Amino acid sequence: WESELQLDEHVELASFFRNTYGPTGAFNAKPFEGSRSWAGARPELRAIAHDSNGVAAHMGLLRRFIKVGEVDLLVAELGLYGVRPDLEGLGISHSLRVMYPVLQQLRVPFGFGAVRHALQRHVERFGRHFPATVLSGMRVRSTLPDARLDLPPTRMEDVLVVVLPVGSAMSDWPTATLIDRNGPEL
Repeated sequence: WESELQLDEHVELASFFRNTYGPTGAFNAKPFEGSRSWAGARPELRAIAHDSNGVAAHMGLLRRFIKVGEVDLLVAELGLYGVRPDLEGLGISHSLRVMYPVLQQLRVPFGFGAVRHALQRHVERFGRHFPATVLSGMRVRSTLPDARLDLPPTRMEDVLVVVLPVGSAMSDWPTATLIDRNGPEL
């Protein structure tokens, strides 16, 4: 649970995210300055893997209602995913293996995540181990984590959407191509 993390754990996670996301662009590491261990919305639950070198992998979870087209839908948004660079290729399927029983305990109909198109092959690979579906042609609207005078309050992204049926069948997922998070991304 998020409320169980201590300050030193936030500091360690912030460093982990700076080192993990920094190589993809300095802007991607910026949210994790100081001891901030989240980028947009703060997760409710975290799966954190450790090894002798510290944090090895992380996945966050936040239950929320999203709007898929005109349908309000409860999901467990999965995000804030990272694997330490020396362990890349070993992490996301293991993270989902740990998270899936938690999703079942939370009794959510779907796990939901959004990833950039560059990760398509990566996320399609873990679909071999889980009943996940990767949806393309999707647009996701999110609010910015901070209100700023120089930016609009929301942003629209063309992303891949990953849907993981948990308590419902994939056929119950609405067929719209616009998703409104009604909050910041995880």
